[in-house]
Amino acid sequence: GSFARKMQEKKRKQAETERKRAEVRARLEEASKAKKAKKGFMTPDRKKKLRLLLRKKAAEELKKEQERKAAERRRIIEERCGKPKIVDEANEETVKRVLREYHNRISALEDKKFDIEYVVKKKDFEVLSREQQLRERLRDVQYDNAALTIQ
Repeated sequence: GSFARKMQEKKRKQAETERKRAEVRARLEEASKAKKAKKGFMTPDRKKKLRLLLRKKAAEELKKEQERKAAERRRIIEERCGKPKIVDEANEETVKRVLREYHNRISALEDKKFDIEYVVKKKDFEVLSREQQLRERLRDVQYDNAALTIQ
C-alpha cells in the first residue's frame, strides 16, 4: 500500500508541476502576443488617418494666418488712409470740404516724404565719404608698409 501511495503522490506532484509549467508557458505566449500587437500600433490605416488630421490642422492654421494677415492689412490701411468718406449723396460743400481734407493730407504726406528722402540722401553721402576716408587711410598704410619693406 505504501509504495502505491508514494507512486500516486509522485504522479500527482509531476502532474501539478506540468500544469504549472503549462500555465507559465501560456502566460509567456500571451505576453509575446501582446508585445507583437503593440509593435503594430501604427497600422497603415491609422497612419493614413493621422496624415489626414495633420493636413487638416495645417490647412486650418494656414487659413487662420491668412485671415490674421488680411485683418492686419485692413487695419494698417485704415490707420494710414483713414476711414473712407462717403460722398455719393453729399452736397457740394461737403464734397469740397472732403477734397480739401484729402488735399491737405496729401500735401502733408509729400512734405514728410521729402524730409525722409533728404535724411536718406544725407546718410548715403556720409557713408560714401566715410568709405572714401577709409580707402585713403588704407592706401596711406599700404604706402607706409611699402616704405618700411624697401628700407
